[in-house]
Amino acid sequence: MTAQFHELTRSEQETLLEWAAAEGWNPGIRDAEAFWNLDPHGFLGFEVDGELAGGGAIIRHSSRFGFMGLFIVGPDCRGRKLGAQLWTARRDRLLSRLDPGATIGLDGVDAMVPFYERGGFKPFTRHRRFELADSSIAEIDESNVVQLSTVDFELVNQFDYDCFPRGRRKFLENWLSQPGTMSLGIMGDGGLGGFGVMRPCQTGWKVGPLFADTLFDADQILKSLRSRADGQPVYIDAPDNNSDALELCRSHGMTEVFGCVRMYLGPIPNLEHHLIYGVTTLEVG
Repeated sequence: MTAQFHELTRSEQETLLEWAAAEGWNPGIRDAEAFWNLDPHGFLGFEVDGELAGGGAIIRHSSRFGFMGLFIVGPDCRGRKLGAQLWTARRDRLLSRLDPGATIGLDGVDAMVPFYERGGFKPFTRHRRFELADSSIAEIDESNVVQLSTVDFELVNQFDYDCFPRGRRKFLENWLSQPGTMSLGIMGDGGLGGFGVMRPCQTGWKVGPLFADTLFDADQILKSLRSRADGQPVYIDAPDNNSDALELCRSHGMTEVFGCVRMYLGPIPNLEHHLIYGVTTLEVG
């Protein structure tokens, strides 16, 4: 069977998130809108018998960086090699939207890493999802913690720029202002020492991004976010190439529940990896 690929509509993109929720991926309640606003042309899928059967994100963050994620095929169409066709079509379509020599990132589950390697991607680091089943926390010191909305956005944008392959100002503005989202920063003598965003999900909350100058700053932000989670589960995707990020999660008693491998096609982005305690999303980078 040969799939016919097409750019997804808004409602079809929402269907992908519904499938993801049914698979236990636990997307954010308003992720569909945030992802769509990031790149309305960034979703490719296919139909079988006139019905959407699979799709995924092919986000163009800039002419030099794109991201593939949210890769899912409907249960009734698995095992027919349609997923492989879809993945290849998505890679090629995204490459056509970028400059020659640009970079594409993705997060792949272990079983798919060899397939992605054959498609030109190389492993870079592991991302581990940690869960805190009960986010309750005793009284904490928040003397340096502030609502991120009170911080000059240019400071936030610059901090984010050091931690992501390309500037994403519009996305960041939308991500921070989602209804129900908690966005906190920590201030010190040198200015903004980091920030964290916690958004409501199908189950509990996800923290992402969490960027900070030091383990102490990251800990203060995470404690403050926990205190606003009403005891519900909290999740964070921490990178292996920042050992302090793993130490942070373990110091909070979090349990590893999932893992994937960050891979790149093209030059590896030059980032301040020691600042990254939690990545923004596994779906769009």
